[in-house]
Amino acid sequence: MWSRLPLGEKLSAELGSPRRVRRLGSSPRSRVWRAELSGTPVVVKQLIDGPEAAERYAREVSALHLASQVDPPVVPMLLGTDPGERVLVLEYLDHQKPREDWMVDYAAALARLHAATGADAAGSLPTWSGPTQGDVDSFLRLARTLGVEVPAGVQAELDGLLNRLTETAGHALLHGDPCPGNDMHTGTGVRFIDFEQAALGNGLVELAYLRIGFPTCWCVTAPDADVLDAAETAYRTTWRDSTGAEVQGDLMDACAGWLLRGDALVQRAQRGTSDHLGEIPNQDWKWGTATARQRLVHRLRVVSRMTAESSDLKDLGRIAAAMRERMLIRWPKLRPLPPQRP
Repeated sequence: MWSRLPLGEKLSAELGSPRRVRRLGSSPRSRVWRAELSGTPVVVKQLIDGPEAAERYAREVSALHLASQVDPPVVPMLLGTDPGERVLVLEYLDHQKPREDWMVDYAAALARLHAATGADAAGSLPTWSGPTQGDVDSFLRLARTLGVEVPAGVQAELDGLLNRLTETAGHALLHGDPCPGNDMHTGTGVRFIDFEQAALGNGLVELAYLRIGFPTCWCVTAPDADVLDAAETAYRTTWRDSTGAEVQGDLMDACAGWLLRGDALVQRAQRGTSDHLGEIPNQDWKWGTATARQRLVHRLRVVSRMTAESSDLKDLGRIAAAMRERMLIRWPKLRPLPPQRP
């Protein structure tokens, strides 16, 4: 195992010589070490060569700088960078086992992260991009394949949904992949790491993770209703306290947007490679703590319930309920998502 720290002369001069170097587990896109520099424990992360490596590095550095103004902190302190080697040196965080109701603290910290930026941050990070017409077409094809009638009015509903998700883009600092494992539960609160997909947008698209089932994550959960309600209340209260304003947008729209995205059924390396919703009738696949069909059945249930009294997405709700029923009839052994993170 390669344990040599990629610290150049500049970083070594600034931070000190490394001792007690230990390689840590990480994604295939990076190498991560724990070490001591001048007696201070740190984490050293290097983004390795690969698609968009330079862009991912730039996003992470920019997001950490933007988030560093939040107090108490919601990210580790950025101690040093080497753009040429795509290296970051970060404050070491002592992660503790999350509490049973961890989502409440998580949601409050997420709101504080999102509130770190305003309109003046425009251009510092890419703008979040939502579902497309191609996602809509794939979803409706799957509905028809499952034998669900698609009313003519649903296209207008979904056109309106895509427009609303674009119009309420916002300037919140989005993590981009706020998954269990990218949240560090410490003695001084929750902090987030791994900002390679950071963007600016509406915070509701990430608050929706709790209800819709962590759509970009290997670890998915379906929490009890009381925990979910407490977490969403904590988010809205913290956002109001941080910004002096109410959360803008509709959580129902955010959840419906994630339902449409077939790429949210596969890990990052497989996104954009095929019509993943179109594969559901013929195969199921395991990713992390759940299968693709488990994830989709959960999302269909969430959206059908949220849209039950909605005039904007009434037909989508009916389609979602019918699709879920057809899937459970066809695959009766599908189990609910786990209620807790592993």
